[in-house]
Amino acid sequence: MALGDPPSLSMLPNTLQTCVRWLSRNRAIRLTTEGTRFLLLTLAVGIAAVNTGNNLFYLLLAMMLSLIVLSGLLSEQCVRRLEFHRHLPEYLFANEPATVTLWIANRKSRVPSVSLHLFDVVAGQDLDRGIHLSHLAPQSSMLISYPLLVRRRGQYRFDGVRVITPFPFGLFHKKAFYPFEASIIVCPEIIPLPELRLHEMNAIGQNQALARRGPGNSLYNLREFRPGDDSRAIHWMTTARTSKLMLKETEAEDQRWVTLAVSTVAPVEEDGAFERALSIAASLLDLLLKDGYQVRLLLGDQQGILASGPEQFLHLLHPLALCERRPVTAAASIRQAMAQALAESNGGLTLLLSPWTDPAQREEFPAVDHVISPQSYGDLFDAVGSSIPA
Repeated sequence: MALGDPPSLSMLPNTLQTCVRWLSRNRAIRLTTEGTRFLLLTLAVGIAAVNTGNNLFYLLLAMMLSLIVLSGLLSEQCVRRLEFHRHLPEYLFANEPATVTLWIANRKSRVPSVSLHLFDVVAGQDLDRGIHLSHLAPQSSMLISYPLLVRRRGQYRFDGVRVITPFPFGLFHKKAFYPFEASIIVCPEIIPLPELRLHEMNAIGQNQALARRGPGNSLYNLREFRPGDDSRAIHWMTTARTSKLMLKETEAEDQRWVTLAVSTVAPVEEDGAFERALSIAASLLDLLLKDGYQVRLLLGDQQGILASGPEQFLHLLHPLALCERRPVTAAASIRQAMAQALAESNGGLTLLLSPWTDPAQREEFPAVDHVISPQSYGDLFDAVGSSIPA
């Protein structure tokens, strides 16, 4: 370093370096319109004091400079020693509002925090949720709920919270960043589908009688009674013989299978169609599971996922939410993996959902009952009394 050059950050003591880095990362200050006018007026008073030598100007200049220093000190007291916790729902759906709760506490023993404006920091951007706190007493906390609407599926990450205050004079906006990471899975949007022609699907698919628990008349299993079980299902003959309360489980009379295969291959220009295909897949899964179907989801070349009942809907939504579009160059290998998985299917109806019209895929999947695309999925639905979304 040449003589007379200012010292660099690396030449400062370690403690001072840490303090400077922390302040530069977590603190910022921005002039307001009023602050800009006040600084220009202070500069004018300073010039007048130097040129005239008038003691009154020097006194006025000192007062104005002290107001600037006092503004910085008081605003720093407002935004320091705050603590945050965010309570997120278990899952979100794209384009569906949800409620998020933010807990904020003032850890200062004597000084309140006033006039706070809170922002969510997501991917380095400050997002205004309309959260304002006029007063937070020392050693107190507060719960704030606000709506959250996410437009795209996937993993939604929060970097932290940005606190901004104009206190005390509105000359500056003091900003403080509190990092605490959190993430939530955003599932594909559930779109309003018209009523599915389930009677036609049943004619194509096969009802398979499989040994499983469910409503029926045949005996499936006997087990010991547990708290919360229906007392009407107690098997009294076995109970008398074993001197233990035994419960009778019945066997479901039929089980309807649907295999939904979703192709993950699409060119870049078809990204919108790919996202819509995943929304159609999520909507179909929701409809099928609520109607009592046993569903097998094949997502590209991933391993198949089985689910039955509405309570397992989220089990299928998680891979759909994190699914990534694959390039066209990977189409051959993915088709081969999907064809092999479909060949091992347990029967029933087979649906292939493709976001991109690939002429080769129909020949490679001869056992598929229906090929659906975002442009033609209305063929499976009754449009009477409802409209198919565009």
